Amino acid sequence: MVISKFQPIEKEEVENLKFPSTEVLNDIEKITERRSELDRALTLGNMEHAKIRIYFEDDSSCKVVETTVWGVTDKRVILKQGVVIPIHRVHSVKI
Repeated sequence: MVISKFQPIEKEEVENLKFPSTEVLNDIEKITERRSELDRALTLGNMEHAKIRIYFEDDSSCKVVETTVWGVTDKRVILKQGVVIPIHRVHSVKI
């Protein structure tokens, strides 16, 4: 993953994006690691309101958002104000 190819966006812009149904990661180990990072980000978000960076991809390009994770379901990362990013579109999470 080349971090420089990820364009920074504001959390409020995420709700206007379109997400394909395809998985961005092709390695089961990386998928497992992503889930672990998201669970850790959720804990930090709830306990310390810590902001993290989520590197993800919509239907047009790679993006990064700095935000607090408020929830994680089987399929989605939930940010403030009900904004969601599908987990299968997340490349990585940096705390």
